[in-house]
Amino acid sequence: MLYFLGQFGDTLAAFNVFRYITFRTAGAVVTALFFIFLFGPGMIALLRLKQGKGQPIREDGPQGHLLTKKGTPTMGGLMILSGTVISTLLWSNLTNGYVWVVLFVTVGFGAIGFYDDYLKVKRMSHKGFGSRQRLILEALIGAIAAFCISRLASGSYGTSLLFPFVKDLAINLGYFYILFGGFVVVAAGNSVNLTDGLDGLAIVPVMIAAACFGLIAYLVGSQNYADYLLLNSVPGTAELTVVCGALIGAGLGFLWFNAPPAQIFMGDTGSLALGGALGTIAVAAKHEIVLAIIGGLFVLETVSVIVQVTSFRLTGKRVFRMAPIHHHFEALGWTESQVVIRFWIISFVLALIGLSSLKLR
Repeated sequence: MLYFLGQFGDTLAAFNVFRYITFRTAGAVVTALFFIFLFGPGMIALLRLKQGKGQPIREDGPQGHLLTKKGTPTMGGLMILSGTVISTLLWSNLTNGYVWVVLFVTVGFGAIGFYDDYLKVKRMSHKGFGSRQRLILEALIGAIAAFCISRLASGSYGTSLLFPFVKDLAINLGYFYILFGGFVVVAAGNSVNLTDGLDGLAIVPVMIAAACFGLIAYLVGSQNYADYLLLNSVPGTAELTVVCGALIGAGLGFLWFNAPPAQIFMGDTGSLALGGALGTIAVAAKHEIVLAIIGGLFVLETVSVIVQVTSFRLTGKRVFRMAPIHHHFEALGWTESQVVIRFWIISFVLALIGLSSLKLR
């Protein structure tokens, strides 16, 4: 919205700053951050009042959680969603199609997660939205997003899969790209959802990934930078840097209240929305494989659950003491803070590896 003030830059030089993506990204960070600082306490008080006993705690999880986390309200993702959406609408170029696709997925996945959280709180159990119905809705939203992105990027690798660390290697997937892109979006959403099991564990890796993909989107969206770094240019994606800024600002604001001991959990409302947003941005920037590297922590959490479930069904034995894998380390004796901070470090290292693909070609 404020982007349109830039058109007055020719008559009043001060308005020129609204043309710059970097300035508007900084504005998006600050706006989302202070929005949550301002309205967060009220949202937490309201959710605590409405939910009563808060989010149901897994009885088969770490026993310490039953004491320390009981009564903590969930659906904190509403804070993240509202801060992200308002900041994005305020600072981004609303004529950019990529912005609307990312918002579509973010709000759509957030709505699915909200309904799931609502059912869990209402029933006071972990049985929320049916997994099959939820996946069908997520897949539909992801496929629509992938189709829109393929149309927006039709002149530049619209249905192609690009590979990191390799120059000019692109495989045109054709219509299969809709399925592939949709899968990336759904997988990203559910991977972040699985990671969100400890105070602050998911939100910091999400912010790290958002910062990385903000940079990636900016570089591939600029022909000059893309040519210099031997990247495949995808015009228009640079505007997604503003969206990533909004995600970072909202994440920082939420972390203020989610830091141990958490005053609120993001719930599926937040984790699905954040993961879906990251997956959509990665698809738009044609860096889907890099997402698996930068978001390697989310992949690890997901694989640990798949391995645990598969092993138990086939052999009756468990590979990990508990899954997802962050609970395994708790069972080994790591404190919650040790698990969270060490996983943050892992996420940061993986981000550096993923970013190295921008230059190593």
